[in-house]
Order: sequence, then C-alpha cells, then structure tokens
Amino acid sequence: MFDKRKDTSPPDETPVTFSSPPRSELPADAYNTRNTAVIGSTIKIKGEVSGDENLVIEGSVEGSVELSGHDLTIGQKGQVKANLAAKTVRVDGQVTGDISGTEKVIITKSGRVLGNIVAPRVTLEDGAKFKGSIDMDPGETKAAAAVPPKRMAGPTKPEAVEDKQSQTGG
Repeated sequence: MFDKRKDTSPPDETPVTFSSPPRSELPADAYNTRNTAVIGSTIKIKGEVSGDENLVIEGSVEGSVELSGHDLTIGQKGQVKANLAAKTVRVDGQVTGDISGTEKVIITKSGRVLGNIVAPRVTLEDGAKFKGSIDMDPGETKAAAAVPPKRMAGPTKPEAVEDKQSQTGG
C-alpha cells in the first residue's frame, strides 16, 4: 500500500525539447556564463545593439554592436554588417565592418572579416579570411593624432607658387 519504490512519473510521456543553436558549433566558453544572450540563427536585427552582458550572434545583424566590458562571439552562422566594439571579439562567422576589442580580437579558421581591427592582441587562426588593417597599438595612434604636425619655416606651397609666378611675370 505504501510502497516507497513506486515510480511516480506519468507513463509514455515524450520529453519536451527546445531548438537553439547547436552548442557544438560555438566555443565551449561562449555559454559558460549565466549572463550570455544569444541572437538565434533565424533572427535579423537592423540598428544598434548594446548591452551589459556577453552576446553570441548566430543570426543577422546590420548597424552597430557595442558591449563595453563584455565578450562578443559571432557564431559560424552569424552574418554581421556592423561596427563591433567589445572587450573580446571572437569571429567564427562573417563580419563586414570595423572591429574594436579592448582586450583582444580572435578570428577563427571559419571566420571571415572585411574591415579594420583595433585591439592590443589579435589572433588570426590558420584558414581565417581577413581583408583590412590591424592596429595593435591604439594608444600610439591617439597620441600621434593629439600632437599637431610641425610646420616648416617659410612660405607655404601655394604662396611659393604665387611668388615664382610674380617673379617670372606670369
């Protein structure tokens, strides 16, 4: 009557499954934190994406993505036409736009990037496709831009041309 070993689960019930991006296609650490959002492979976004958590993009994004202080992963199915800014940016899919990583940028063997990269550390895995420029010392560029170029003594080029013409009578 009071058998403690009795099975209380309903008979012949099929388990409920949810579809999500195959986790085997993403790096193991992409889903490790509790604060990771995922843009699924059927989602399309146009505009600005920003947030205070890590993000995995498996879908399509056009515009800009800014996750200051957090990680951004473009999955193998991800199609991004946007400028990206995050602490760490990992590209397994396709990106058309500039990438800024405050810590590092990684383009894996399946990654394709058409744009410029600014980060202190950049990794291009064997087989990665990349077309653009890489700036691994962003502090130096900002410092150089802050110092105005030295002016040479004497007339500027247009004045020198005018002086020559007046001397030759032309």
